[in-house]
Amino acid sequence: MRRAVALLAAALLVAGIAGCGGGGAEPGVPKGATLTLDFTPNAVHTGIYAAAAEGFYRDAGVDLKIEQPGESTDAPKLLAAGRTDFAVLDIHDLGIAREQGLDLVGVMPIVHRALASVLSRYEGPIRRPRDLEGHTVGVTGLPSDDAVVDAEVKADGGDPAKVKKVTIGFNAVPALAAGKVDAVTAFWNAEGVELEREGIPLHQFIVDEYGAPQYPELVLATSRHLLESDPALVKAVVGATMRGYAFTSRQATRALHDLLAADPSLDEADQQERLTVLAPYLEPEPFDPAILRAWSAWDVSHGLLEHPVEIDRAFDLSP
Repeated sequence: MRRAVALLAAALLVAGIAGCGGGGAEPGVPKGATLTLDFTPNAVHTGIYAAAAEGFYRDAGVDLKIEQPGESTDAPKLLAAGRTDFAVLDIHDLGIAREQGLDLVGVMPIVHRALASVLSRYEGPIRRPRDLEGHTVGVTGLPSDDAVVDAEVKADGGDPAKVKKVTIGFNAVPALAAGKVDAVTAFWNAEGVELEREGIPLHQFIVDEYGAPQYPELVLATSRHLLESDPALVKAVVGATMRGYAFTSRQATRALHDLLAADPSLDEADQQERLTVLAPYLEPEPFDPAILRAWSAWDVSHGLLEHPVEIDRAFDLSP
């Protein structure tokens, strides 16, 4: 934690400098920036909304606009094209984008654990991953879902080739609730919470319990161009965002209210439960290079990436 605190202090110091008119801005005038989310607002984004509501971005000299993704939003391409300054990305998408030639950089972890999982009804036939042999699992159609299913079944001593995969899109909750499939791939902190709130007890098989490293599922990313052309802005946003997640850890109720105020359509009880299960993994900490290397190797071994990621290029590891 001492390293994290030092990182936060340094980021806030630079942020203060940035707020004094760096990069051509008038002294005292916050610099505008945009941040695109990976999904509609939910508990995992609480630190971002808390930082905005509590004035942490403003204190850092940044006028941050938080944007929700649309149906056709391709955040990596928006970052690369300079149409957004920052984005919350799934770490696998960051790796894939870099293999496609987009020079994007992860600047801080949002959540320090894999969120991908396989969920099955507690009273059903699937009590462990290898039980998926001969049964149907609903997947979204994303390559990472196939990797999660295959990795978990293999790690548990089963044969992934014997699993019947059915593409259901992002309909894990209704599909499992209605018994259309025996299991689904989903985020344990989101769909898992929702299903249990609907009174459906679950077995939850989180991928980092079956061979995967405990990698940071979601990261805040920017472009190489912005990182090098305006490092003060990047440090300001990272520092304020870390401050928002530290605030969330200390004052979860108030931080949750900041999220709900930004999107009143959210169900408070649902988001409270999501935030509760996520809380241990939202502490603001810097990237761990060893974990990132282990994640990269895992992605390569399961066909998500063709080559290992250059960790020192794909992530900002500066102290």
